[in-house]
Amino acid sequence: MSTVQAGEVRLGWREWGKGDTTVVFIHGNLASKDWIELAAPLFPIGLRVIGIDWRGCGDSDRPQPAADYSNYSMQQHAEDMLAALDGLGIKFCHLATHSTGGIIAARMLVMHPHRFGRVFALDPVTPLGMAFNADQIGLFRAMMASKELTRTVMATAASSLFVPDSMAPNAIPRFRDGLGDIQALFDRIIEQTFGVSEGIWIGTPVNLTRERESGELERRMRDIRHPHLVLWGERDGWIPPSDLRAMAEAMPDCRLVIVPGIGHSMNLELPALYAGYFGAWFGGLAV
Repeated sequence: MSTVQAGEVRLGWREWGKGDTTVVFIHGNLASKDWIELAAPLFPIGLRVIGIDWRGCGDSDRPQPAADYSNYSMQQHAEDMLAALDGLGIKFCHLATHSTGGIIAARMLVMHPHRFGRVFALDPVTPLGMAFNADQIGLFRAMMASKELTRTVMATAASSLFVPDSMAPNAIPRFRDGLGDIQALFDRIIEQTFGVSEGIWIGTPVNLTRERESGELERRMRDIRHPHLVLWGERDGWIPPSDLRAMAEAMPDCRLVIVPGIGHSMNLELPALYAGYFGAWFGGLAV
């Protein structure tokens, strides 16, 4: 396990490949850097890809959450990532994000625009944030106490891996046949998920709701001029496509691609396809 000091915390990190072009992967909520491990061996030669765990996730420290979860805000995660880049000696890089990693990256881009190049965003939470009601936050709290419930909910983040009938309410998700390493990684990810901090379980929906209500980052979308390739799986029930269209319309250089037959997590569901998009976007860059 490798860690890097990032302000008050140490963050877990992992590296794939070597080259002059560096891409930093920022994972989503309840997740870790490991979500791209099956895709990473398929990335083009010449890319150095680094995944960094948020505070509270993966191999990173788990600070006690503040009463208002302010030390697990999107701004705090962005500051952690910037500090980690300093610790790793990365002065310039490109970004690959998944889900809530998208809004963390947006805050990084706003704070230090000249430090970043291209962005590859998979089913991102946009700068608009997201709104969670009390019942939805209660579901996250119930997941903290039940690995079975956690697995059931997390299955909806990778829906194409499961038999459709098994995804019905009150059913137990069942893997499709022949998934091999993908199934093994998903099962390991559930173990990781069940161990994240309360600052992640509850702090993320609380802080994403604050982002939605404030509108502060939404108003700055036109200032984010970095080239963006945004992918949305048409079976993704987590990210509203209307938010992605608003993001694509507001940002000066943002392309939205809708991918059929896939859910919220192409990096898990179809690692080879994810690697193909990744390579097409980042492969062959000078730096």
